[in-house]
Amino acid sequence: MHAMYSKAERRNRSRAAAIGLALAALVPGGAMAQTAQQLTDQRAQYDAERPKSIVELQPFRQETAAVLPDSGKALRLISLNPASNGWFLVLIGDDGAKDLETYHIENPDPKGQRISLSSDPEPALVIAGKTATTRCVPWTGAPSQLVTAQDNGLPYAAICDGKLTLRNKVSGAQSTLERTTGFLRDNIWGGDKIVGFVKSTFYKDAYAENGKTVAADGTPEKEQADVAAQIGPALSSHPVVTTDLGFGLVGPEAGEMSLGLWYPVAGLDGVFASAIRPNAINAEILKGPGTVNPLDRVEARANDYMIAFDLSRFDLGYAVGTDHPRLDWSPRPPSSVRSGKLPGPDGVGSPAPLVMTGMVGPALAGQTIATFAGGFKRRHGAFKWGPFSTVNRGSHYGFIEQGVILSKLQPGLSTLYVLNDGTINMKAWSREDDETLLPNIRFARQNGVPILETDPATGLGLPGALVTQWGAGNWSGSADAQLRTLRAGACLKESGGHRFLVYGYFSTATPSAMARTFQAYGCTFAMQLDMNAPVLTYMALYLRSDGTVQVEHLVPSMSEADAKDRKGNLLPRFVGFADNRDLFYLVRKEDQP
Repeated sequence: MHAMYSKAERRNRSRAAAIGLALAALVPGGAMAQTAQQLTDQRAQYDAERPKSIVELQPFRQETAAVLPDSGKALRLISLNPASNGWFLVLIGDDGAKDLETYHIENPDPKGQRISLSSDPEPALVIAGKTATTRCVPWTGAPSQLVTAQDNGLPYAAICDGKLTLRNKVSGAQSTLERTTGFLRDNIWGGDKIVGFVKSTFYKDAYAENGKTVAADGTPEKEQADVAAQIGPALSSHPVVTTDLGFGLVGPEAGEMSLGLWYPVAGLDGVFASAIRPNAINAEILKGPGTVNPLDRVEARANDYMIAFDLSRFDLGYAVGTDHPRLDWSPRPPSSVRSGKLPGPDGVGSPAPLVMTGMVGPALAGQTIATFAGGFKRRHGAFKWGPFSTVNRGSHYGFIEQGVILSKLQPGLSTLYVLNDGTINMKAWSREDDETLLPNIRFARQNGVPILETDPATGLGLPGALVTQWGAGNWSGSADAQLRTLRAGACLKESGGHRFLVYGYFSTATPSAMARTFQAYGCTFAMQLDMNAPVLTYMALYLRSDGTVQVEHLVPSMSEADAKDRKGNLLPRFVGFADNRDLFYLVRKEDQP
């Protein structure tokens, strides 16, 4: 029997069997768990290097089948990850049949209700809530609930009396800049070179902020000074810098902030903002441990902004855009690691029949207090040079939504992730994490190599090993390795017994400047997000009062990514309409006012 499989396949099947035994009782809440053999077979499908469907890429899925009495058609409910309990597929008909119907259903309350398929006395979805259990048959009627919901033209449609949501395929919005660069890349020979030239020539430092610095006015409040960035002795009085920050803050005069101090954002408890210039950072940090390039004179004087979220108050989510990041091949890895027999590095070229919406779902939109752009497109989310380009088919950046693996997480890459219990963390992914962490992940996004890595001896953040290497680190920028441009990043830090997720906006910076700045703020791990323009590094806060919502952008130019309806009402990106790019969103915890 062993002759049927290669050595690698036998190793994968053996590992899959071990994982299957360990996970057989994974599903919480009393639902029927998959058997060890089912999990073993599904893990083998996940590991197999062959073309596969997005369903076969889900090693933890659970499927239940029935037969519709009127038509005799097969009916299947697939829970794509029962531990996350968020996404389901309803399929009506036989695989491969022209009339196969597929519906991507979302559970808007994964913590409070579980979904199953019952055949007694007739096929029905059983929705077991905290206080009651209901049955729903959305495939009956002419037209059925499912067909009506699918035809409404909106990204989300309520079914089963609002207890479930159908996700519908729609076109995601994109900025003029993205449409222009996309057209160049897709329709003009050498388009990437044209875009690179424009980017390095016209956009380089186009968004750099160099507000006037004046003497400090007054003594900072103790609460703010305790969590300040490490400012150099020469600037210990925290000089005031003029800023273009779009948020209302408690404390400073409008348009002015003391360098390195944290200010509460007005109207949003648990959110803080700070401004810094790299040349103000303490010399012990700038010349401290870790290898970086020296600051150049432009980035040294440029304004950078940090927005910190107290993770005791907020949950973090992630959503893939309608178009990006894709699942197919990036053209960046060398041909030696790309296989023409596979539609993508994981054997999958499209998420279909799953539907990506690029926006916060309606069940969470009312509690969302912030969104920010996710990361690189698939085209740039892999390695062209260096050690990562020759392993794992070019090390394409991975991502997971609602526990559904859309692109495998690759070892060595910086990963921001959320577990099913709500725990938020960042780390460089490892092979061991595939067996220990992967079964418990609800959301994850990889975006290159670490800017800061956690020193195991001290717990402090140190510059990543590839921060100074343009090609090997896949830092992008211009073709002649000029790394300075507008960049966004994220880090984790602890202060005063609280953990914070920090979004960093660098008006013009190299990865080295980002590393030292994140170090100055006491971050333990940091990674890059996107870069080059405000619409690609979009970040907004949402303040609610008396039934109205006020949208505040980190910098005013980010508002260009928003839209308006026919009546002129503002439609904020990622919340008011589907977007073609991915995003992170922060939601106030249920026990927070």
